[in-house]
Parts: sequence; structure tokens; C-alpha cells
Amino acid sequence: MNRHWYSMLLAAVLLAGPGPAAAGGPAWADLTPDQQRVLAPLAAHWDTLPEERRARLARGAERWARMTPEQRARARARMERWRRLSPEQKARIRERYERFRALPPEEQARIRRMRRWFRSLPPERREELRRRWRDMSPQQRREFRQRLRQRLRHMTPEQRRRLRERARQRRHRR
Repeated sequence: MNRHWYSMLLAAVLLAGPGPAAAGGPAWADLTPDQQRVLAPLAAHWDTLPEERRARLARGAERWARMTPEQRARARARMERWRRLSPEQKARIRERYERFRALPPEEQARIRRMRRWFRSLPPERREELRRRWRDMSPQQRREFRQRLRQRLRHMTPEQRRRLRERARQRRHRR
């Protein structure tokens, strides 16, 4: 395998998603053969890496070994997009990620649900919503968020369920 592929693979493993760090990172000899194969570019300086990073890398290599070829291809594509970002763009993404991780679990779940909903929309509808959002002033955006929160806060769970169902039906009619 070429060096570039190993770099991409390693980066994909690193970005596969952090979880809570295990207590202490494994020694190289404690890794499974699959983990060692994925992490081979790091073998020479494995023992110099911080324990938390070794633990995170080991978990990432485990996930990589369980991925289907399609999942690996998507991970490689994400890593390639990441590699092309400017340092400023990467810093903004990292900062947003840290803000997200600081949110309560319920708020993180709500954001994930909304992202799944948005991604389920047809591309034309997503673009229309993005355009409308871009055209709003910061004040209009704040007011929109406030109205939406207010509206949802006063709904019963049944009303929210019906609203979601109506939205789903509207999407399927398009």
C-alpha cells in the first residue's frame, strides 16, 4: 500500500469520532493484529504518544476493521475533504464540535434529529432553506429561533408528533 493511502486511513481513523477516553492507552503489543495493521504508520513512535490518544486510536482502528468497504470509502472521502480545508476552516469546525460536546445530551440528540430531518429533504428544498437562512439578518435569525422555540415549548408531545407527521407527509407529496 502506498504512503498516501496510509495517511488517509490514519486520518479517517482519527476523525471517526471520539468517544470517552479509556483509562490509559494500550501498548503496541496489546493491539490486535487488525489494529496493528491499521495503525502501522505509527508503530515506530507508538509508545511516545499520550495514553489518551493511543486509546482513541485503538478504538478508531477497531471501528475501521468493522467497517464495510462502502463505509471505508465514505470515511476516505470525508478525510480528503478535511485535508483540503484551510487551517481557519478546521479551527472553526473544531470549535463548533467542542461547543456541541459541551451541550446537554438531550440538546445533542435534538440537533442530531434536526440534522437527519434536514438531510432527508430533497436537495432543492435544502438549498431553498439555506438560501432563505442566508438572506436573513442576524436579528431575523434570532427572532425566528425564538418564535420556533416558543411555539414548540407550548405544544404537547402529541401536537409535536402530529406536526412532524404533517411535515413528513408534505415532504412525500413533493
